[in-house]
Amino acid sequence: MVDQATGSDASRPAATGGEEHAFSAEVGRLLDLVVHALYSEREIFLRELVANAADATDRRRFEALTDAAQALPEGAKVRIDPDKDARRLTISDDGAGMSKEELARNLGTIARSGTRAFGEELAKHKPEERSGLIGQFGVGFYAAFMVADHVDVVSRRAGTDEAWRWSSDGKGSFTLSPATREQPGTDIILYMKDDADEFLDAWRLEAIVRKWADHIAWPITIQSDGEDKPANAGTALWRKPRSEVTEEQLTEFYRHVSHNFDTPWATLHWHAEGTIEFTALLFIPGSRPFEFGEQVRESKVRLHVRRMFITDDAALLPPWLRFVQGVVDTEDLPLNVSREMLQATPVLQRIRKAVTNRVLNELRTRAKDAESYAAFWDNFGPVVKEGIWDDAEYRTDLAGLARFRSSTEEGWTTLADYVSRMKDGQEAIYYLTGDNADTLPASPQLEGFKARGIEVLLLTDPVDSFWPDRLGTFEGKALRSVSQSHADLEKFEAPLSEGDKAELDTLLPALKEALGEAVSDVRGSTRLVSSAVVLAAAGQGPDLQLQRMMRRSGQAVPDLAPVLEVNPAHPLIRDMATRVARGEAVTDTALILLDIARIQEGESLKDPTAFASRLTATLTHLQGGAA
Repeated sequence: MVDQATGSDASRPAATGGEEHAFSAEVGRLLDLVVHALYSEREIFLRELVANAADATDRRRFEALTDAAQALPEGAKVRIDPDKDARRLTISDDGAGMSKEELARNLGTIARSGTRAFGEELAKHKPEERSGLIGQFGVGFYAAFMVADHVDVVSRRAGTDEAWRWSSDGKGSFTLSPATREQPGTDIILYMKDDADEFLDAWRLEAIVRKWADHIAWPITIQSDGEDKPANAGTALWRKPRSEVTEEQLTEFYRHVSHNFDTPWATLHWHAEGTIEFTALLFIPGSRPFEFGEQVRESKVRLHVRRMFITDDAALLPPWLRFVQGVVDTEDLPLNVSREMLQATPVLQRIRKAVTNRVLNELRTRAKDAESYAAFWDNFGPVVKEGIWDDAEYRTDLAGLARFRSSTEEGWTTLADYVSRMKDGQEAIYYLTGDNADTLPASPQLEGFKARGIEVLLLTDPVDSFWPDRLGTFEGKALRSVSQSHADLEKFEAPLSEGDKAELDTLLPALKEALGEAVSDVRGSTRLVSSAVVLAAAGQGPDLQLQRMMRRSGQAVPDLAPVLEVNPAHPLIRDMATRVARGEAVTDTALILLDIARIQEGESLKDPTAFASRLTATLTHLQGGAA
C-alpha cells in the first residue's frame, strides 16, 4: 500500500519539501558505521524490518483489546513488494503506525548504546560476525541504509486519520511531511543501491524470510507475478513436540525473540499440565548482550494466550532472571486480558512460580558441568546474585548456585565448598569486597588471613556489597566482611610481645591525638604482615566498600570514621614509637599513614595537595638525613 499521491519518481525519491531535521549526533555517526562496516551480511536488513513490522502488528492487536479504534483489519499481514523497474522495495504492515512525533523520536534518535561503544564493539568482531551487532544494539531500522540510497517511511497511527512521511538519504538529516495512507500502518520504501539487485528478486527475498523470520506468527507475503505469495510458515514453534523441532530452528527462533545472534547456552521446552496449562520455550543466552547491565530490570519473556501475543511486560520471571528469553503460551487466560488484570490474576502468579522453578532446576542440573557453568556465571552471575539480595523466597537456592573467587582456590568456588574447607574453630565465612579483581588479592586486608591459612571470598560486583548482610548465614555459618573481623582474627593470632605492647602504649595515644576525628580509633594488630597500616570498619555499620558505594551514588552515609590498625612489627611503626618516646611530633607522618591506608582501600584522598606536601617534606627530610 505505497502512497501513490505522495509517492516519488520511479528511480529516485522526490524532494518532500517538508520540515527538515538533523539526526542526533549519535545517529549520524551510527549510520556511517552501519553503512560502511556491516556489509558482510546485508540480508539482515530484511529480517530487522520484517520483525519491526510484526512487532507493530502485535502492538496494535494488543491495544485493540481495550480500544476498538485500534482493531486490526481482517487478514492483517506483513507485505513485501519488490519493484525491479523502479528499483524499489516496500515493506508494509497493518500495525499500530506512528504519529509525526513518534516518527521523529523513533527514527531520528537512538536511546541505547552510544556510537563510541558501538564502534569499539565493532572492532572486536570479525567481518562475518559484525551483522550480529545490528540486533544487539537495537539499530535494526538503520540497517536499511546498507542496501538503500534513500528511505521513505509513510505511517498512519491507528485511531487517527493523519499520515506522515519520514524521508532521508541517511547522510545527516531527515524530513517530515504530510502524507496520505488509506489504512493505519506503515510502509517502508527502500530505493535500492546499484549493487543491491539481489534484494529485488522474489526468490531471494523468500529465502531470507525463511531463514530469519519463518516463525513470525503473522503471515508474510512477497509480491510476485501480481500475487501476494506466502513466504513464512507462521507456525508457533513452541507448540510443536520437542522431537519435531531441530536445533537450527530453535536457534533461529531464539535469535528472533532475543535480537541476539549467538547460540543459546540452554534451551528449555516443555508443556505443563495440571491446575494450570501452559507451554514454554525459553532460552538462556550463550553470551552477555552488550550494555546488559544498563537495561531495565524487568523480564521480557513474551506472554501468549492461545498462540496470540499479549505482552512482554507480564514479568513472567523475576528480575534476577531477566536475561532469559522466550515465550510462555497459556490456555488459562482470556484473550482480552488487560495489563491491570495480569498483575492480579492468580493464574499468572502460578505460571510465574512454575516457570521460575523450572529455570532454577535447569541451572542446578547444568551447574554439575563446572566448565560450562563457569561460562554462564561469567555472563550472568552478577544478575543472579541480585536475587540473594531482594528475593526472600529464593535467596537460599540462589546462594547455593552462586560462584565466587577465593584467596586460596583457583577458579570458581561455592559457599558449600568454602564451608567444607573451614579451619577448626572458624565460625564465619569471610569475604572482602572491592572494585578491582586484579588488585583485590593483594589487599592488606588479607595479610593476616593469608598468614593463618584462612580462606577469604573475593567479591568485586557492585551487588556484593549488599547481599551478604541480607543472606546472613549459610549452613549455619555467618558471612562476615574481613574489614569487620578484627575480633574474629584475634583467636588465630599470636599475642603481642611485651615489647610491642610497650611501644604501642606510647605510640597509639599520640596517633589518636594527631588524627583526631578522622578515625574512630587507632589500635595495634598482628593481622598485618608486610603493610604498616590498614583501615577497618568501625562498629556494626556498613563495611568500607559499601560506604564507598553509598557515597558515590549520592546516598547519605552514617558518620562512621574508620579504625586505623597499625603493624607493631613494621620498621616505620617502630621508628614512630621511638620518636614519640623521645618527645618528637609525628603528626605529619600519622596523616601520611592515614592517607596511605585510604589509597590502599581504593578511596580518593580528601586533600591530595596536603598529602603531596607532607610526603615531599618527609622525603626531603629523609634525604637530608642520609646526606
